Amino acid sequence: MKELAQVVAVDGRRVTVSTQLKSACSGCEQNKTCGAGILSKVFSDRHSTFVVKTESPVSVGEYVELSIPEQQVTRFALLLYGLPVLTLLLLASVLTSFTSITEGYTILLSFAGFALSFVALRLWFRLRDVRVNQLLVVSTPAQPSL
Repeated sequence: MKELAQVVAVDGRRVTVSTQLKSACSGCEQNKTCGAGILSKVFSDRHSTFVVKTESPVSVGEYVELSIPEQQVTRFALLLYGLPVLTLLLLASVLTSFTSITEGYTILLSFAGFALSFVALRLWFRLRDVRVNQLLVVSTPAQPSL
């Protein structure tokens, strides 16, 4: 997975880059008539800024290409979307099979576990930011296409 980013600041090997957050609507032909497409244009000026390490010499204002292995993106997406649903289903089945609590409490506890799994994943991903930063490859693109 690749993304073009602009260098905002350079501090030795640490480079601060800024990328524009895109929506799926930008590639859709119906974005002029679709409600979601119209809303995505209203909120289109969103940027993400973060620090990465690089061995290549770069200067402020230059565009660089950030890339991360697609296998890692797939793993993170499966964790983010799959684990909460799996937690919800497992909690619901365990609570109905092995406890004598009512159906309402089972539903509430299952959704509480669902929400807690998102909180746990958020904390875990923050701890893993260091590893994701190590997987990120910064290179100079052949031609900036903005």
